Amino acid sequence: MSICPLCNGLYNLTVLCSYCQQQMEDHGKVTDYVDDYSPYMDTDMMKLVDGYPETFTHHECVHLFYCPRCRQEEVKWIKE
Repeated sequence: MSICPLCNGLYNLTVLCSYCQQQMEDHGKVTDYVDDYSPYMDTDMMKLVDGYPETFTHHECVHLFYCPRCRQEEVKWIKE
């Protein structure tokens, strides 16, 4: 089982908004937003239903980034 360096606090990633160039906030894994219990589910199992077919086989964690200035959202694939 691989671990996500962002989820586990091993490093921080600075992502700039593609619209206004301000720093975006990391709002965690996109699978945490599937339903009320998804943050408590097995991470590898959730990758099978996250809507991105290759995240499990490529050992990637998809994070949601949010810009508080212009309210844009972006997803980034983080290598585990």
